[in-house]
Amino acid sequence: MEISQLLESIKELTVQIPAIPEIDITGIEMNSQKVQDGFIFIAVPGYTFDGHLFIEDAIQRGAAVIVGEHGLDLAVPYIRVTNSRKAVARLASTFYGYPASKHKLIGITGTNGKTTISYMLKHILDVAGLSCSLLGTVSYIINGEKVKSGHTTPDAIELQKLLAKSDDEFVIMEVSSHALDQFRVECLEFDLAIFTNLGHEHLDYHHTMENYFSVKSSLFHNYLKKGGKAIINHLDEWGVKLSQSLLVKQIDMITIGNPPHNDICIDEIEIGQGSRFRLTDGSNQHPVNLTFPGVHNMYNAALAFSAAKLVGIPEETIIRALATFDGVPGRFEIYAHPSGATFVIDYAHTRDAVEYCLQTAQSLGAKHISHIYGFRGGRDTTKREQIVQTSAVMSDNFTLTFDDLNGVEEDSMEIELMRLADRFGNGRGKVIPDRTLAILYAWLDAREGDWIFITGKGPESYKELFSLPASSDREMIETLMQDEYGTFFM
Repeated sequence: MEISQLLESIKELTVQIPAIPEIDITGIEMNSQKVQDGFIFIAVPGYTFDGHLFIEDAIQRGAAVIVGEHGLDLAVPYIRVTNSRKAVARLASTFYGYPASKHKLIGITGTNGKTTISYMLKHILDVAGLSCSLLGTVSYIINGEKVKSGHTTPDAIELQKLLAKSDDEFVIMEVSSHALDQFRVECLEFDLAIFTNLGHEHLDYHHTMENYFSVKSSLFHNYLKKGGKAIINHLDEWGVKLSQSLLVKQIDMITIGNPPHNDICIDEIEIGQGSRFRLTDGSNQHPVNLTFPGVHNMYNAALAFSAAKLVGIPEETIIRALATFDGVPGRFEIYAHPSGATFVIDYAHTRDAVEYCLQTAQSLGAKHISHIYGFRGGRDTTKREQIVQTSAVMSDNFTLTFDDLNGVEEDSMEIELMRLADRFGNGRGKVIPDRTLAILYAWLDAREGDWIFITGKGPESYKELFSLPASSDREMIETLMQDEYGTFFM
């Protein structure tokens, strides 16, 4: 693509641009190690590293043009901009032919529920015979092919590349607060945007809940297509606050909550190994069946129902699809122990998500609840005490163990876990640093009627090396299910 066409897309951001001969640009990158001959390299000030430090490396690898925020004099044409992240998204969108315009985009944001709703909604669209891509935490699914995801929302270049590759009519996207703050979704206009809830999370990055809310709200204020619709969970106080701000801007919305002041409500709740409830949509009432438990999942289903209806899928098709939805990898995955105990693997890593899990076990009559979990190194430390306090109140005992250390020393994390257990555990907690051993001991101790939750990792692979040869919580449990006495590990 000619450089002049690309530069047109960032002219509003340009501070300094030299006279540049017409160059054929062959690619766009912000990782210098991926640069090839004829590429534009965009230097982005990162959270950990500053891309400006890698400009010389990019030039040596063949970069034809450099874009950045600093005042620099380079051996190749250098374009100075006010915001490198916005420039990345605009350049990528232009380079790949504005691919978002060929799709109907559905964005889902919030602290909890994004993945479940995205998979529910994709299943409904599949049942209705509509083609759909999905970009989210667990995986990216493009043209029916599944690819492991690197981020909840891809970086701006990867996102535009995936949108260009997709031939699907719809694209469902989990939109993280980091993606919004870093302008990864710049140049996108969403037909529908869904808000799930807001909980204590990512405050190592956003610092305050108000900042976190402001960033999440930008999906609706800045990236919703003209005439697009918002779907808001009114059971969450931040959802109510969001809808009030959208009313001021006269943005159409559907609200989910308690009667009589919401568009969609649920009642007549029955919880067993699955769930039954009544969904009221105006004057219409629908009995809904789900194959998995949890009141929070009923509201996830209501949000998915609303989105599916807004894109024109008949209500009866939506209800039928919800009844056949099997769930999401790593989200409330249930495993039956030979003794009659129940093991659950879940990605829950916020206080609210942990509470949803433990409440579900209580509602199902658990005789004894155990909880195994840890905290990631280098991430939001302010939520740890809240999660331990919730676990100490709602479970009969809990085990703190290692999650991804992310460079934190093992001794330091073990000391932190012991502090949390001693100070906030109500005498119910212990520390077993080795995650595989913590799971093995819980398996060996399990009795009929017990519920044991292993949270925080979900379907993810372990980054740490543990004593037993398992690569994930799922592999650990599946191995134990083949060997109920744990002799394989002895």
